[in-house]
Parts: sequence; C-alpha cells; structure tokens
Amino acid sequence: MMTAEQAARAAQRVLARCDILAHISETPDQLTRVYLSPEHMQANAQVAEWMQQAGMQTWQDAVGNVCGRYEAAQEGAQAILLGSHLDTVRNAGRYDGMLGVLTAIEIVDGLHQANLRGSQAIEIVGFADEEGTRFNITLLGSRGLTGSWPAHWLDCEDARGITVAQALANVGLDASRIAEAARPQADFSAYLELHIEQGPVLEQEELAMGVVTAINGARRLTCRFTGEAGHAGTVPMRHRRDALAAAAQWIAFIEQAAQQAGPELVATVGTLQCEPGAVNVIPGSVTLTLDIRSPHDEQRDALLDRLLSQANEIAARRGLSFSHDIFYTIAATPCDALLRSQLADAVQKVQGRALQLPSGAGHDAIAIAERWPSAMLFVRCEKGISHHPAERVVASDVAQALQAMSHVVQRRILMCDEIRQPG
Repeated sequence: MMTAEQAARAAQRVLARCDILAHISETPDQLTRVYLSPEHMQANAQVAEWMQQAGMQTWQDAVGNVCGRYEAAQEGAQAILLGSHLDTVRNAGRYDGMLGVLTAIEIVDGLHQANLRGSQAIEIVGFADEEGTRFNITLLGSRGLTGSWPAHWLDCEDARGITVAQALANVGLDASRIAEAARPQADFSAYLELHIEQGPVLEQEELAMGVVTAINGARRLTCRFTGEAGHAGTVPMRHRRDALAAAAQWIAFIEQAAQQAGPELVATVGTLQCEPGAVNVIPGSVTLTLDIRSPHDEQRDALLDRLLSQANEIAARRGLSFSHDIFYTIAATPCDALLRSQLADAVQKVQGRALQLPSGAGHDAIAIAERWPSAMLFVRCEKGISHHPAERVVASDVAQALQAMSHVVQRRILMCDEIRQPG
C-alpha cells in the first residue's frame, strides 16, 4: 500500500492533471469533450504521455480508447485492468471519469519508481465514450474492448449528420477494424474502476470513500393519462375528466411508494407534457416519463408493477384511460463478490469503516463486467454534485482512495505478500 505521504503527493498530481485535462475542451469557458473530436484525440495523447512517464507502453485501439501496459515480471502475463472514461457531458465537471484514469496512472507510477513488477501486469484504459454525448450511444469505448459493438452503431449520426463510421475515419481510425479492439478473455483477471460517487451518501456519512455493491438496473417508460379536454370555466368539477389531476395524484403516489420500498430504490418523473396546454382549458391528456432504478432487478420490477397498477386504478376512478410504453431497460450489474471484499478490506484499513453502497449512475463497468470480474470504488464529491462545473473532490479523499486502490492492486498482481524486482 502507498504510504500516507506518497498518496498525498500522488493526489496532488492527480488533481493538477485533472485541471490540465479540463482545459482540453471544445469551448474555452466550459468543459465539453466528446467522442472522436479533436479534443478527444488531444486528451488521449496527453494521457498516453503520462502513462509513458509511468513506465507504460501505450497505444490507441480501434475504437479510440487510449491504453497503457505496465509489464509483469514475466513478459506477456495476464493483467489486471484499471481505468475509467475521458469523455464528458456538455459543460461538465473535471473529475467524472478522469479521476479514475489518473489515479490508476499514479498507482503504476509508484511501482515504476521503485522498479517493482508483479506476477501480473497492469493495464490502464481511458475509455473513449461512456457518456454518449455525441451520438446518444453509451459505453462505446468499453463495448469495443469487450467485442460487443452492434454493427448498426456505425450508422448512428451526431447533430451535424456525421456518422460514427465517418467520425472514426476523420481521426484516422478504420470502421472495418472495430473488432480488433476486442480483447481475449484470458488477457485480464479483473477490472477495477475508481469514480466519484455522483451522490451525497458518502458526504452525509462523513467518509472519503465507499465500495460499490452494484450498478443499478433501470427501466424508463413513457406514460399517458387520457381524459377529456374542456372549458376551464364552464365544466363543473364533478364532471371533469382531468388528465393532469390524475397524473398529479400518481406522481405523489410514486414518491411515497418509492420511499417505502427502501433506500436503494429510486423513481423519478422527469418530464410532463399537457395537451392542449392552455391556461383556460382542462388538460385532456398528459404524457410523462418515469425512470425507476434499483441494484436488484426483482425489487425494481415489483415496485414498477405496483406503480402501474395504481395508475390504472386512478384512471379508472376518474373515468380516464392509462397507457405506458417501456422504451429502455438495462439489468443491474452486481460487482464481483471477491473484489468487493478485497476493496472493503483495504478501505477498512485506510479509513476505519467500509461503507458499501449501490451506484445509481451507469459506468463502463457495466460492459466490462459481462466478461471480467469487476468492482468499483467511490470517492466522495462535494454535495453529490456531478455533470456540472461545480463538481469537486478534495486531495485528502483522493489520497485515501489511492492508498486503498494501491493495496488491492498490489495484492492482485502479486498473489503473495511480497513484490519481486525484475531480474
């Protein structure tokens, strides 16, 4: 494990490098860096330079991931994979994704400075596109690594009508060689990702870090209450078939039912559209969206069934109809039990308590966990703010996370209690 002093110095370098990457943006006053943009290529080059300084061999793969390898004592050995993503949302914060890549480089650099190598290699990947900002497709980088890129992705267009295939060609990549980014399953023993929490739990618990149990599964629905529009002044209250009143009643029930279902379940009505949408007309129909998430698919679906049943009951009592369409589903991704245990042991050693919590947001680990054992470590972020310029972490928290991660990585690459010097 890194000493506290080593970790403190490393944390300062990490934050300084986050600042450098934050200036690689398509806009001078906001951080925006999207897939296959000139800024993406510039960030890859900068990260590759830092990897090389840490003693790694580097390359950019066929989907635009920047990769580095710190060789084992025996060349060609299996590796543990570390990393996160380098792309951002628009007007982003500077730590979401980048923190995981840069802390991984510091862990390798510590070994390199001591001229130490283990029985496993370490590889780091800066994933090319986790956010999906440009093409509205998420996990392009990590699905390139796992070989699970759908062929139709190449035809998806950005806001300017540029397809993924064209964007690849514009930066010197060949769409016909996408499959070359896929890595054999034997290449890696495990994947670890450090990431900001993007929520308030660690701050509320006064903890620098926590161990992720699972990445929440989600369903997203478009729902519609249909009643009858009418004159706001002439239709008596008892004769109304007000779609908005029904929707409001259901929204209140959603909040109450989700709170009762347990702290790990969340349900959100994110949009609401009334028709005809006039101040003096009773809403005849209302369309709304529902996003429901949980680290346990069965619990999520049980709550969803209850919510939909209640919506139908509300509609029936009010003389309305209710319909819904599920347009997005992703299963929950449990983190590997052994890796979780190893992370929890390390966190316990560093901060005296190992809180375990689910991730409500998606991560590259969703894709990677389909092929390799995967786990995540969360770092506290101020007020839980993310995807926003106010995103902030503190050096002391990053230092503790570096200590914990370095402990697990060294344990994994050694498979014993000592580090061997090559030769």
